[in-house]
Amino acid sequence: MSIDKFADARRHMVLSQLRPNQVNSDRVIDAMGTVAREEFVPKELRGVAYLDEDLEVAPGRFLVEPRVFGRLLQEAAVEAKDVVLDIGCGTGYSAAVFGHLAQAVVAIESDAELVARASEILLRLEADNVAVVEGPLAEGNAKQGPYNVIHINGAISEVPQSLLDQLAENGRLICVLGTGPGVATIYRRHGASCSPRSAFDAAVPELNDLMAVPAFQF
Repeated sequence: MSIDKFADARRHMVLSQLRPNQVNSDRVIDAMGTVAREEFVPKELRGVAYLDEDLEVAPGRFLVEPRVFGRLLQEAAVEAKDVVLDIGCGTGYSAAVFGHLAQAVVAIESDAELVARASEILLRLEADNVAVVEGPLAEGNAKQGPYNVIHINGAISEVPQSLLDQLAENGRLICVLGTGPGVATIYRRHGASCSPRSAFDAAVPELNDLMAVPAFQF
């Protein structure tokens, strides 16, 4: 597929997948319509990079289907001054999109090869405000926090308290809780507490690194 065809595929994604599915934020539309999704998938999947389905880009790592990812982005209400923590970034697609919306993005991956792969793609695409860091997903990256937005790539059973602790005041953590389908959920910090809000049903692949992580440990 030529560069022009990929550009056409992005426009089609916006018109046929995002806007008909309640994604109406111009900032989200612009970010997803700009980032070259095909760059973040294996070469054999580039021809289907814009289908509205989850694409496995590495073992246990997926690009979430565009309409679900777009709605999650919209719920996050990312502002240009925000700092974002992207958990389980895989090859870096979600981090690149957040990079178009926020001031800075810290992306966490537990696999060194994925860290290197994502970093190479983001460097090539000149995503200068995104940094990919290796580490356990449940630990996040507290030293560069607190964060205005935390995004978790994939379905989880519950949110680790260690991630909620890294939210700034009025910060939002967006995730999908449960499977078959799960529920897109937004946690918002107010003072010492984080309150959840259910947004919409969403079926996304599990993020196995976090599926068994308890919300709090003594």
